[in-house]
Amino acid sequence: MEKINIGIIGAAGYTGGELIRILLNHPFVDIAFAHSKSQEGKPVYETHTDLLGDTELVFSGGDTQDLLDQQGLNVIFLCSGHGESAKFLQANSLPESVKVIDLSTDFRDESEGFVYGLPELQRDRIANATKIANPGCFATSIELALLPLAAADLVKDDVHVSAVTGSTGAGQALSNTTHFSWRNNNMSIYKAFTHQHLTEIKMVWGKLQTGFDKAVNFVPYRGDFTRGIMANVYTSYEGSLEDARKLYTDYYRSHPFTHVSAAPIDVKQVVNTNKCFIHLELHSGQLLITSIIDNLTKGASGQAVQNMNLAFGFPEDAGLRLKAPAF
Repeated sequence: MEKINIGIIGAAGYTGGELIRILLNHPFVDIAFAHSKSQEGKPVYETHTDLLGDTELVFSGGDTQDLLDQQGLNVIFLCSGHGESAKFLQANSLPESVKVIDLSTDFRDESEGFVYGLPELQRDRIANATKIANPGCFATSIELALLPLAAADLVKDDVHVSAVTGSTGAGQALSNTTHFSWRNNNMSIYKAFTHQHLTEIKMVWGKLQTGFDKAVNFVPYRGDFTRGIMANVYTSYEGSLEDARKLYTDYYRSHPFTHVSAAPIDVKQVVNTNKCFIHLELHSGQLLITSIIDNLTKGASGQAVQNMNLAFGFPEDAGLRLKAPAF
């Protein structure tokens, strides 16, 4: 299969680095450039130090239009901060042949011709898209927890979510709540009932259950670990646990990365992978769905590569058969 050429904007951050790690081992791509305003001219391995010996790639800087006009460029990934993708696309002219995969929040409302990039929701639309908006990490975990119920029109009551994420979800910039001394051996709530991912979560429910007007009560937590998300989601359910397990297993049967586990699950099972594991329990008419992902892979860069695979007709799991730490 012929290789495609990709470019990365904002390649020095967590998602940019994760993207480089995955793509260096992808059988069908070559990295044409990795752009960074702050690291221009430096070897990539000086910033992403684990890549020493894996690549001699040097961060590009300067005029991005020159990079975009390279002959043979097929796709760019936008890994800059929220709000920066819209500015980038306004300031630069993209050749019609170049596909865009954006990892920010800027186009998750499917504006400007973007398609929301959750493969388990709309794989066919992604396969035919030229612009893809990658979902948020919390949104991915919560949506995967509830997609089978919503698709069967079985979300009949308010949804309650308690979810914890690792520190990498906040990005590389230091703040009072991301540095080691504060985060270690600590835990806290933030943006309760107001988290920005609620917008896209409600948009997804609108696609599946027309007129859905129930509340999604979301309480996010900062965890004292670096990567991973565990979302515990519960809502009213009238069926049996066996019915729920069949519903979920059938829904995800054709999706290579989302799996239903009969046994309880833990975050280390999915860290460093593009997988989502789901576990179901039924308690007095409340279905508890536990969903776990890695916020940097399935919640960001891994899902972006999965979307690229779909958009270019590659096997959906190409470059994404990654090993979890497990212990």
